[in-house]
Amino acid sequence: MKISILSLFPEMFEGVLHTSILKKAQENEAVSFSVTDFRNYSENKHHKVDDYPYGGGAGMVLKPEPLFNAVEAVTEGADKPPRVILMCPQGERFTQAKAEELASEENLVFICGHYEGYDERIREHLVTDELSIGDFVLTGGEIASMAIIDSVVRLLPGVLGNNVSSVEDSFSTGLLEHPHYTRPATYKGLTVPDVLLSGNHGEIDKWRMEQSLKRTLERRPDLLEKISLTPEQEKMLKRLKSNR
Repeated sequence: MKISILSLFPEMFEGVLHTSILKKAQENEAVSFSVTDFRNYSENKHHKVDDYPYGGGAGMVLKPEPLFNAVEAVTEGADKPPRVILMCPQGERFTQAKAEELASEENLVFICGHYEGYDERIREHLVTDELSIGDFVLTGGEIASMAIIDSVVRLLPGVLGNNVSSVEDSFSTGLLEHPHYTRPATYKGLTVPDVLLSGNHGEIDKWRMEQSLKRTLERRPDLLEKISLTPEQEKMLKRLKSNR
């Protein structure tokens, strides 16, 4: 996968892209990154990328030509049209399902904006996706794009040491993940559930599924309305609800 990032503050990405899983992904040649200051693609002699909005109003608006020019430059020679992703609080709420969708692509471009907003022609004629990570406002799109890039890249083949990890993550199955425990079995009088020490993998799987359902019911019951449960899961959920 090739990921191109367009930002007015490319230095913000130096630590993130060269640490932990994203660093490993590059070393394994699962992904390559480029970070471009789209100010360099301004047609203004002062490299101006924003201007006052037509019709008046507060704030400045990002001009179309620097972003159109930058996207054209970073995608030149691409085998097929890339997904061009606009980071925007008005965009579609980013989910694990969207991460899985984007992980199947070969070429992603992230546009990280600032100021009051974007010239509408950028939305209508340049981007393929508008994404938001939540109902709150950030100074710019950089931090949001970092979160999305991390969630996408970890799904690429060979990036995680254990490929099962990404399959069992919270939201990948539509449910929150079950609790985890590790050594020691007893710590300050606090013990690990007996079933996890039993060696009975069938019972362990059942316990984990029930705990996953329980945690989802307690913390994110809205998720249960969006997925289809197996008959066994339905029975577990009914029992959990009756015990509340």
